[in-house]
Amino acid sequence: MNHSAPRRARVRAPELTGKGGWLNTGGQQYTLADLRGRIVILDFWTFCCINCLHVLDELRELEDKHRDTVVVIGVHSPKFVHEAEHRAVVDAVERYGVEHPVLDDPELATWKQYAVRAWPTLVVIDPEGYVVAQHAGEGHVHAIERLVAELEAEHEAKGTLRRGEGPYVPPEPEPTVLRFPGKALLLPSGSFLVSDTTRHQLVELAEDGESVVRRIGSGTRGFADGPADTAAFNEPQGLALLDDGSVAVADTVNHALRRLDLSTGEVTTLAGTGRQWWQGSPTSGPAHEVDLSSPWDVALWQGKVWIAMAGVHQLWAYDPAEGTVSVTAGTTNEGLVDGPGTEAWFAQPSGLAATPDRLWLADSETSALRWVDPDGSVHTAVGTGLFDFGHRDGTAEQALLQHPLGVTALPDGSVAVADTYNHALRRYDPATGEVTTLATDLREPSDAVLVGDDIVVVESARHRLTRLRLPEEAVKVPEVAHRTQREATEVTPGRLRLDVIFQAPAGQKLDTRYGPSTRLLVSSTPPELLRGGEGAGTDLSRTLELDPSVREGVLHVSAMAASCDDDPGNAYPACHVHQQDWGVPVRLTETGTDRLPLVLAGMDEA
Repeated sequence: MNHSAPRRARVRAPELTGKGGWLNTGGQQYTLADLRGRIVILDFWTFCCINCLHVLDELRELEDKHRDTVVVIGVHSPKFVHEAEHRAVVDAVERYGVEHPVLDDPELATWKQYAVRAWPTLVVIDPEGYVVAQHAGEGHVHAIERLVAELEAEHEAKGTLRRGEGPYVPPEPEPTVLRFPGKALLLPSGSFLVSDTTRHQLVELAEDGESVVRRIGSGTRGFADGPADTAAFNEPQGLALLDDGSVAVADTVNHALRRLDLSTGEVTTLAGTGRQWWQGSPTSGPAHEVDLSSPWDVALWQGKVWIAMAGVHQLWAYDPAEGTVSVTAGTTNEGLVDGPGTEAWFAQPSGLAATPDRLWLADSETSALRWVDPDGSVHTAVGTGLFDFGHRDGTAEQALLQHPLGVTALPDGSVAVADTYNHALRRYDPATGEVTTLATDLREPSDAVLVGDDIVVVESARHRLTRLRLPEEAVKVPEVAHRTQREATEVTPGRLRLDVIFQAPAGQKLDTRYGPSTRLLVSSTPPELLRGGEGAGTDLSRTLELDPSVREGVLHVSAMAASCDDDPGNAYPACHVHQQDWGVPVRLTETGTDRLPLVLAGMDEA
């Protein structure tokens, strides 16, 4: 019987180059030739991006299962200026527990060679060095798993598969008290509770901010309730003191809200199932039955625990009295749009601070400081969108931040912002509309808490709490403004064919049992760029009409496709959702392309 290999489009894989060199290889530098005989999965990521962090987590099981045939290589391709710093990439690799080699590519050289357009993107290279698949966004690991099994069988038969140890060499662990702490909380006792994120624990520190009183959590990545020594977290972040004296914990990678009883050290689960929320999942209901998505911070406001749901660009709230969760603001579209909560857009909200009349939030991917009014409407104090960032003080309209993760209400009605990628603590005063700098030379500050006249900053990448006196006069810093360094795609004015490429994985077909299984949403910044073709639809291809008088802008494209196992005998086939949001900078020129292909899954063969 002839078992012929499946026919696939194969393109020779370009070489891997990156000025920052290789991490997690014990100092060894690699080329594709060194990896011949292995199935190589390139993970194009950047450490600011929540979807990239989701994919890191999705890949863990696959890496484990196919350790002797598959080599995952993270290609780090920066969005923000800070992410191009080599030290920052080294930190991120440890912070997020990346257990495979990483190529640091600060100039996006390999990104361009592979024509990547979005974070995250996964590229599969066969043992002979050919690209056989490309996937953008999340939810593709089941398809890659199937492809890996096919490639293993095919290349085992051909004699081109080489099994053995991979190139990963773990770095030496550092003996610091905290390791990439995320958020902190001042407890009524005067001590501090800190989320020791990379060690999957909460740590109580004495009033000096240094001496360990106790640790809560086993210290191993997991999801388990119970006493302090056996309970398990997975990269916990935000903390909020509740009315009953307990603490709510944003257990980020477990997609859950946990509760710590301060008197006993007992940990229980308030909300979440441990599964990640996907489009089409319930958005309200009994707290233990509704999926969440990377909750990053929590704050008690108006009797509810508000959740910065970074993974889906929304705000949710947990109602302690009812035991329910529900969406309170945001559409899941990524961007910066103000207005009623149901229409607002966020981009990875990561820090919350409540005052009686405002819920402040750090919206990290738009480098923005925003707030919610008691009526649910959303406003922006500082920030303009996904692609503008920097360090600039002055009036709020023209001030710039860079990927802030924390916000802290100050006694005079102003707020301090942990301006993470600027290594600074900034201040916004609503009374004057001015933005100033309180302190610089902090290393990736991610949160701050007020203690009397001092402010204690979580200096995440220095693994410590740092106490500062709140200065009367703000620090003066030189102005810096940046734009995302991705080059714009040159397109023709007028008609532009947008093709989102989606090929259902082998053994699956599009799930059409309940109507169309695909969704495409298109908008632009500025809105005038699109004369036609904006809005929602079910076809993954669409003709856009671009206004020739708008010379450049950004096309926002959001695509989703659902596929199910193609087995007529199975009444309950396993189904999977694939989704990705692209922000594509475009420049209109007569010599530009009239077709924009975006690969959700498969290969663009047009």
